[in-house]
Amino acid sequence: MKSKPKQIILIYIIFSLFMAILCHKFLVYYALKTEFFYLSFVKDIAFIFFTGLIFNYILSKNESRNIAILKKMQSANEEIKKSNEKYDIVAKATSDTIWDWRIPEDYITWNKGIENVFGYKQEEVGMTSKWWFDKIHPEDTIKMSVRLYSFIELKTEKWQDQYRFRCADGTYKYVLDRGFLLKDDNGKGIRMIGAIQDITKQKEEEQRLKLLETVITQSKDSILITEANSTDGKIPRIVYVNPAFTKMSGYESDEILGQSPNVFKGPNSDSEALKKVLKAIKEEQECLIETISYSKNKREYWVRFSMIPIFTVEGVLSHWISIQQDITEERKLETEKEQLIRELTQNNKDLKQFSYITSHNLRAPLSNLMGLLNLIEDIPVENPELEEILGGFYKSTHLLNETINDLVKVIIIKDNPSMQKEMVSLSEVFENVFGQLSFQIEAHKPIIKLKLDKVPLLNTNKAYIESILLNLLTNSIKYKSENRKLKISITAEEIDQRVFLTFTDNGIGIDLERNGDKVFGLYQRFHNYPDSKGLGLYLVKSQVETMGGTISVKSEVNKGTSFIISFKK
Repeated sequence: MKSKPKQIILIYIIFSLFMAILCHKFLVYYALKTEFFYLSFVKDIAFIFFTGLIFNYILSKNESRNIAILKKMQSANEEIKKSNEKYDIVAKATSDTIWDWRIPEDYITWNKGIENVFGYKQEEVGMTSKWWFDKIHPEDTIKMSVRLYSFIELKTEKWQDQYRFRCADGTYKYVLDRGFLLKDDNGKGIRMIGAIQDITKQKEEEQRLKLLETVITQSKDSILITEANSTDGKIPRIVYVNPAFTKMSGYESDEILGQSPNVFKGPNSDSEALKKVLKAIKEEQECLIETISYSKNKREYWVRFSMIPIFTVEGVLSHWISIQQDITEERKLETEKEQLIRELTQNNKDLKQFSYITSHNLRAPLSNLMGLLNLIEDIPVENPELEEILGGFYKSTHLLNETINDLVKVIIIKDNPSMQKEMVSLSEVFENVFGQLSFQIEAHKPIIKLKLDKVPLLNTNKAYIESILLNLLTNSIKYKSENRKLKISITAEEIDQRVFLTFTDNGIGIDLERNGDKVFGLYQRFHNYPDSKGLGLYLVKSQVETMGGTISVKSEVNKGTSFIISFKK
C-alpha cells in the first residue's frame, strides 16, 4: 500500500494533468493553433510534474516527523498504561488509603481504601480538601492543616503526619499519612499523592506499653528482667531494673546491669531455694521462693523472689521477669505470731488443766458439804436465825454446784469440737424440754406456740439441741414481764438449704444498744436477778457453733427477744 504523501501527489498530478488537458482542448477549439501553443502545453505538463516532486518531498518530510512524534506518543501511552496498571496493582495489594490531590483545582480522588478502612461509600466521599479536613478530629485539625500547608509552601517533596480520622460510623482511627509533592517548572506544587495507613492498633499498643512502663517504674515491688539463658550455671544476667529495685537493694541500675542475681546471695541465703530457681530456669517454668538476700551494703533482708518466663509469639523463651518483695517485716510478724500461738496454745492447755483440776478438787469437798447439809435437814432447828443461816448456806451451796456443772459443760464443749450427729425429731426434743420444766410451766402457765411441721427432723446432736432449747426456754420464763401474759413462739423453717429455728418471747427484753456485743459473753448479766449466773447464753452460743451453726439476737426493752439459730441442712 502506498504512503499517504505519494497518494496525495499522485492525485495532485492526475488532477492537474486532467485540468491541463481540459484547458488545452478548450483552447484548441476556440483559439488559433500556433507553434507556441504546443510549447505552452508541454511547459504546463513539466510544471505539474515539478511541483508534484516538490510537494512529494515536503509531505514525505512531514510524514517522517509525524511518524516519529506518533511513536513517541505511543511509547508514552504505553508507559502511562503500565504505570496505571502498577498503580492499580499497588492500590489493590496495599491496605492503605491512597489519595490524589490536584492542588490548583482542589480536586481529590480516593481509592477503595476509603471504603475498606473507613467505611465510606463512593457516593459519600467528597472531592475537595474541605471534606478531608472535616473528617479529622477537632483536636488535630488545626495542627495537621498548618503543617500540611507549610509543607506545600516550603515546596519540599515528602510529608508525613499522624492524626485521628473519623470513620463512617462516627468512631476515630489513628492514621499515619504520607504525601509526595509534584511541582511544575516554576517549582510550584500542583499535585500531591499520598497514602493513609491505619495505625490504631499500633497506637493502642504504644499506649498500653507506656501504661505498663508507668506501672513498672511506679511499682513499689522490685522488678528486674534478665536474659533468657545462662551458660555459667547461674541465674541469667540482668538487662533491666526498676527504681524500686534500687531503693530495696541499694544498687544503681548501671551497677547491676549485666550481672547475675546471684550477687545478692550471702552466707545465710537458702541454697536449696537457689537450686529450685535454677531448676525452674532449666525447665522454663515459673517458680517462687523466699530467701535471705543481701543489699549493696551487705544488709540482710528477707525477699519473696519469683521468676516468670516470657515467651515470643513463636513460643521461644526471650526473657525472665522477676518480681521481688521485701518481706522482712512480714517474716518478723510471722515469727512473732507463731511464738504467740505457741504461748497461747500452752496457756490454753494450762487453763484447761487448771479447770479440770479445779473442778475435780472442788467436787469432793462440795459433795461432802452437800451431804452434811442433807443430814442437817433431818435435825430439827429451833433457833430461827440459825435456820435462816442454814437455808442461805444450802442455797449458796447448790448454786455453786450448778455453776461448777456449767463450767464443766463449757470445758467439755470447747475441748471436743466434734460430736456425734443423728436425725432428731424436734417434737420429741421439745417434749423432753417441757418435761424437765414442767414445774415452771405449771407455775407461770405461758402460752407456747410450736410450728415445727416444715422441719420435722434435724441432723444434729440431741443432747446439745435439748440443752440449747432448755436454756432459752428457762430464760424466757425467768425474764418474763410482770405486766402481761408470757407468750413464747418457736418456729422451724428451711430457706436456701439452711434450717432456721426462731425462738421469740414477749419478756422484758435486752438493751442491745448498750449490751449488743456482750449478749453471748461469759458471766454477762443484764438484769438484777439473784440466781442469774451469766453462763446460759454463753453455753448456748458455744453449743450452736460446735454444731456448725450460727445464732443472732433481736430484742427491744419491755417488748421481747428473738433468738435466730441457723444450721446447714
